[in-house]
Amino acid sequence: MSQKNGQWSSKLGFILASAGAAIGLGAIWKLPYVTGQSGGGAFFLIFVLFTLLIGLPMLLSEYILGRGTQSEAVTAYKKVVPTKQGWAWIGRMGVLGCFLLLTFYSVVGGWIFIYSGLGVTGAVIDPAVNPSNLFSDIIGTPWITLLGLGLFTLANVVVISLGVQNGIEKANKWMMPLLFFMFVVLVVRALTLDGAMEGVKFFLWPDFTHITGKALLEALGQSFFGLAVGFSCLVTYSSYLKKDVSLPNSAGSVVMLTVLVSFFAGLAIFPVVFAFDLEPAAGPGLLFMVLPTAFSQMPFGEVFLAMFLLLFLFATLTSSFSLYEIIVAAFIEKWHMSRTSLTMLLGVVVFIAAIPSALSSSLLADVSFFGKTIFDATDFLVSNLMLPLGNLLIAIFIAYVVDKEFVKKELLMGSKMGQGYFMTYRWLMLIVVPCVIIVVLLNMLLQF
Repeated sequence: MSQKNGQWSSKLGFILASAGAAIGLGAIWKLPYVTGQSGGGAFFLIFVLFTLLIGLPMLLSEYILGRGTQSEAVTAYKKVVPTKQGWAWIGRMGVLGCFLLLTFYSVVGGWIFIYSGLGVTGAVIDPAVNPSNLFSDIIGTPWITLLGLGLFTLANVVVISLGVQNGIEKANKWMMPLLFFMFVVLVVRALTLDGAMEGVKFFLWPDFTHITGKALLEALGQSFFGLAVGFSCLVTYSSYLKKDVSLPNSAGSVVMLTVLVSFFAGLAIFPVVFAFDLEPAAGPGLLFMVLPTAFSQMPFGEVFLAMFLLLFLFATLTSSFSLYEIIVAAFIEKWHMSRTSLTMLLGVVVFIAAIPSALSSSLLADVSFFGKTIFDATDFLVSNLMLPLGNLLIAIFIAYVVDKEFVKKELLMGSKMGQGYFMTYRWLMLIVVPCVIIVVLLNMLLQF
């Protein structure tokens, strides 16, 4: 095996790591507020359909490329079609996309680190503290945002330095079960509040009058963001996978866990929002401003809020591990540096590159691109342009460039699935996936 970064010790370790890569800011931070802004149940239904019909085939495609070549993202594209080296730019774009994503993802991760610390001490829902003012104070104070960014970056550097089995896999084996346990506790508590059923109805009852072209783009982007596909992170993760593991079963498990956590996120948040007559379309500040207000009004609110913030932190970290790993794996292959040295160097570079986004609400608040702050502009570039484009290029590559027999062999190896499964996957990749991505992308560009 050419890959020098190790292997997963078990199928469970791979599934939990893949699910950890998928379950992060997308499922817990972004999904609730874009669902709230897009009318609730109809948006969630479209998100689930996109995840099954578009996200799942894309997830399988990245697994096929990674496990089939046993190589990190850039080398995988070179290996699978040696005569057409230009396609390796998909992997390079993925590495660049992950780096850019880390420059704003780490900022939010830093906010969550700060909030988690305050949540444990009970300071977030102190009667003397206004949650909206607290959020504004945190993101508007340079040293606080930089401290959070530093702590989040350090946590990633420590785990990634330890390697695939001792770092990423062990961290996910602890964090993911704890995440699910805390989610179940929070959902049960949310559903027992007076007025909670209004929130459940909003979240699950489809009302298509609020669905626009922008909402469709958000749903598709949420599906990609929620499964961590498009930047070849899971090409790298699956390159550490043994040949006897079923890719369809693994991908199905990851999709199921991702949809389940997204479902839990809605059930944990919207009943609380409606029970206390708060605004479900509050935007990105929903978790940081609205929920503390709600938790402060319920018995043992400090405990439940601390639990939620720790859950949020775990999910954000497990996702960022995959973003770091694709970059580290690519440069280990290229530069032959030690994992520890390279990870430390990357951590420093990410921290420096993330400073402009971290200061977007304070010292650099007046700097804008196309009417957006540095933070928002980077988010838009990565989530709404690079991520759909990356998925489109991977779909074209796997469907029209890679040898059909290679795809079929890797897809079915170690699996009980047969010809029918392969033909369904291939039809989706040849026609449905690229067409949907193109239509949604064009719609977004026409509105821009």
